[in-house]
Amino acid sequence: MNALPAPLALPGWSHTYSGKVRDLYVPEGVAAETSPYLLVVASNRVSAFDFVLEPPIPGKGALLTALSNWWFSRIPMPNHLAVGDAAPTLPDAVADRAVVSRRLDMYPIECVVRGALTGSGFIEYQQTGAVCGITLPEGLSDGDLLDEPIYTPAYKAPFGEHDENITFERSAELVGADIAEALRSASLEIFTAARELAAESEVVLADTKFEFGKDPVTGELVLADEVLTSDSSRYWDAATYFDEALSGSERLASFDKQIVRNWLSANWDKQGEPPVLPDTIVAQTYARYLDLYVRLTGTQPPATTATP
Repeated sequence: MNALPAPLALPGWSHTYSGKVRDLYVPEGVAAETSPYLLVVASNRVSAFDFVLEPPIPGKGALLTALSNWWFSRIPMPNHLAVGDAAPTLPDAVADRAVVSRRLDMYPIECVVRGALTGSGFIEYQQTGAVCGITLPEGLSDGDLLDEPIYTPAYKAPFGEHDENITFERSAELVGADIAEALRSASLEIFTAARELAAESEVVLADTKFEFGKDPVTGELVLADEVLTSDSSRYWDAATYFDEALSGSERLASFDKQIVRNWLSANWDKQGEPPVLPDTIVAQTYARYLDLYVRLTGTQPPATTATP
């Protein structure tokens, strides 16, 4: 991964970590290892093929934060958002694209749920007839909806390495049988409810990933990180998806950064640093994110700040 830009200096907060698209802070003067709260800031950065690209997508961080919070308010299980008088307030500079999270003991499992066969799952199916050890019917095509969603976990690799698709049995070895079953059950339940809600907006939820942690005080299972955003999920337009006159690539156009991936694939040989994204690609990508947000929520997104 290429170098990340310097994090913002936020009064009252100390920067502790930056990922491809998120920056983490703890209250100033509090040790990162013991802080009960984290400030999670969603940047406007966009990544593809393990590179952070230039320029960022203006407004992306705020849009995805707002969508994630919209979903959190509709999922009836504990989540990582810190509420109450004791929780620190959001810094004004990033208030539109940040949340204060309570500290959790995160499980090293990426909880992937697939309601359709596509992406890396389809590639694995072509090779083995199964996805993460789950055998599927013969003759399925790219984009086919599955009769029932399947849970296909991945091991969250250390920073700088690729996540690894694993079987459910392997996930049980990593976190214990009871936790593995709880992760699977919660993931499938949330996905099923979200898929039905998305369908009301004429959107197909094809697949998504969830992350969970344990509250170190109560021991309860807590939904964490972002949830059901364009960066963590694959959504298709229902009218387009079910139009049999369209080709596969047209039917499966997703509401995410696939526009960026397609442009890079056509204009970069993946050697050296990637090229700068054209303004048209930046604008088209944001438009896809915005379209999904408006469809699902029925509202326009909140105003955004100009910081990256």
